[in-house]
Amino acid sequence: MSRSIRIAINGGGLAGACLIHALLPYEHLDVHIFESAPAFKESGMAIGIARNALSALDLIGPLAAQCLERAGAVPMVGVRFMLAQGEGMGNMIDETKEEATGKRVTSIVHRAAFLRELLVSVPKERMHADKRLEKVDHNSNGSITLRFADESDHECDILIGADGIHSTVRKIILGKDDAAASPRNTGSWCIMTLKPYTEARAKIGEQLVNIDDAREYSWIGDTSYILHNVLQQGELVQLVVASHEKEAENSDKWTRTVSADELRKMYAAWPPHLSKAVDELLCNGPEQHAMYFWEHPNAHTYVSGPICVMGDAAHATSPWQGAGGGMSIEDSLVLSSLLGRSNTPVEALTALNIYDKVRRPRTQQIVESSRGTGLIVNGLGDETKLDSGKLREKLLPRWDFILNFDNEKARDEAVEMLATELKP
Repeated sequence: MSRSIRIAINGGGLAGACLIHALLPYEHLDVHIFESAPAFKESGMAIGIARNALSALDLIGPLAAQCLERAGAVPMVGVRFMLAQGEGMGNMIDETKEEATGKRVTSIVHRAAFLRELLVSVPKERMHADKRLEKVDHNSNGSITLRFADESDHECDILIGADGIHSTVRKIILGKDDAAASPRNTGSWCIMTLKPYTEARAKIGEQLVNIDDAREYSWIGDTSYILHNVLQQGELVQLVVASHEKEAENSDKWTRTVSADELRKMYAAWPPHLSKAVDELLCNGPEQHAMYFWEHPNAHTYVSGPICVMGDAAHATSPWQGAGGGMSIEDSLVLSSLLGRSNTPVEALTALNIYDKVRRPRTQQIVESSRGTGLIVNGLGDETKLDSGKLREKLLPRWDFILNFDNEKARDEAVEMLATELKP
């Protein structure tokens, strides 16, 4: 006989929002979500929801996929990798495209819009803002009590940390002194901006920015990189410029400023239309604010008793393979499938252990792969440098294990593992 399982999600960003959306259909799960900020909102620009994550959304349910559409996501017909410097400058290195494979590639969506749509159906009494988690007490009956900075508390059976790269819950699980409890600087940084479609198209080029033939472009240079794509149903263009600093690796730097002169110098030897676009779109002030990419070292577990982490709290990654948001969606599919089939808090403990067993190896592999991909697309790959032929051989295959993942099979295997564990 099932009874209510009380679940608390700490973190109201995309990961937490996707998870509560996936858990709500299970009537025996009493789910509440807590956000430390005064309101539920997302920071940052746009994210890509690639083929693997799109399939996970479909498996969570049709309403999840509809959230993406209502948020103004733009499906890309292809992703092109272009050589920006060296022999063959301006030529395409390789492309993945929907018409060639018959499979979806990726959809680009603004974070805030997607978050808003995921939370639309969540009852207001389940959402709690301005709740900063400070500690967790374990009770004699197996439940846990969350203690918040405002001196309020909440009792639950399961706590899921979706509280991002600075996760409090991760430190509770691992111990704050564990080497993997805190993130590390990868050495790469980026500047992101959103521009009106017509302005960006005029600066970057009509063939490269075209809502009727929407493609994402990644330009590879010598310690320099540009990405651009279309979002918000063709109203906006996201432009990202990035670089890698060896000396910043493992440093404590989170941000830096980049002067207009430094930006112009970085892209001076690029194809003229791109150096001109950088100048006109990003150098209209004396400097730009850049942020470094941080990631989590591999944790030995994502679970401790009735507590687990998911999303960036479990496996914060650099964005080079556009997989961070997708991993959160996959996590939500597996966690909701397992917890939804758990009838008691004790069974839910088994569900969390299976989640750790099936999700940790894949997500940690993606974090490692993304770091290496960042070096390659900055022209720093040991085997590839700016060699178009070697880039064609080595680059796109790095996405195969991410994009071609069978989420339905993985979910079913996890559910079967749970059933086996719960057999009397």
